Amino acid sequence: MSFWNRFSLSSDIGIDLGTANTLVYVSGKGIVLEEPSVVAVDQNTQEPLAVGEEAKKMLGRTPGNVVASRPLRDGVIADFQTAETMLKYFIQQVNGKSLWKPLSRPRIVIGIPSGVTDVEQRAVMEAALQAGARDVYLIGEPVAAAIGAGLPVAEATGNMIIDIGGGSTEVAVLSLQGTVLSESVRVAGDELSDSIIQYMKKVHNLVIGERTAEEIKIRVSSAYPTEGDDELSMEVRGLHLLSGLPRMVTIKAPEIRESMSEPLSVIVDAVKSTLERIPPELASDIVDRGIMLAGGGALLRGLDTLISHETGIVTHIAPDPLQCVVLGTGNSLENFQQLERVFTGSSNSNR
Repeated sequence: MSFWNRFSLSSDIGIDLGTANTLVYVSGKGIVLEEPSVVAVDQNTQEPLAVGEEAKKMLGRTPGNVVASRPLRDGVIADFQTAETMLKYFIQQVNGKSLWKPLSRPRIVIGIPSGVTDVEQRAVMEAALQAGARDVYLIGEPVAAAIGAGLPVAEATGNMIIDIGGGSTEVAVLSLQGTVLSESVRVAGDELSDSIIQYMKKVHNLVIGERTAEEIKIRVSSAYPTEGDDELSMEVRGLHLLSGLPRMVTIKAPEIRESMSEPLSVIVDAVKSTLERIPPELASDIVDRGIMLAGGGALLRGLDTLISHETGIVTHIAPDPLQCVVLGTGNSLENFQQLERVFTGSSNSNR
């Protein structure tokens, strides 16, 4: 490879634009950024005050003139202007400021949910172009997750992946760089947290925030009863509805598992629905190879056991479930020629 090509490729970027977190991969360097997908904006001036981790610390703790929010909901852009601000900030963080502007504009690959509409796809591409991209390529999150998890998506064999992010769950069967079947439900990590919030309010008369619900989910929740998990407990502080005063209650793992049963059943139903439609030859491959779990939701204790129990198919957790999508976008950049057919859209398709 010539010096000129090495220089121009060095700024190419792969992005997992997630509802909860955004991860960025740079060609030749690997994953260089992992930040919460949160932006804090001053309502008086409309200027961003903080992006990423600093903005997340402000959630629920801002004065009236400052709003800290997530520009993505259910895996897609809900606030275009804020999403563009966030993307521009992250791209500048990893791409820096170069005197050679034409060469510093990166080619960008972005992972998107398989169920997004054409309008939502265009919004993602437009936000990336406005943020400074030279060209933008979109790749379905299940495909990117499968590549990142090391599944042989280019071969003529069936691969099944479940990518559970913050806003959506993607279930897909892949073969020969293509998606044979897919199911996308906008139920994932955020809905699991919301179900915990509602449970605490209904059963314990305690109002808690998103961050507390997330902590409960990490520390004591599980999807399936396993040895030792049911003994886990946690002290939770919040605002008591009846007295209007701060209060602390102790919760146990079984009740949190019960509180999440509804969103978990939606995810399991999406897996079963996909399995019911698989062609026989690919079904045989999946029975042999099993199902791969990726995304932050894969870290929920017992989820792999729950899916195995409900489907009768061995379910594995990817080695780096949180990083699978961004690793897949990076791999598709590094092997652009060989994996060109995995992209679902590009900004230069009409050129």
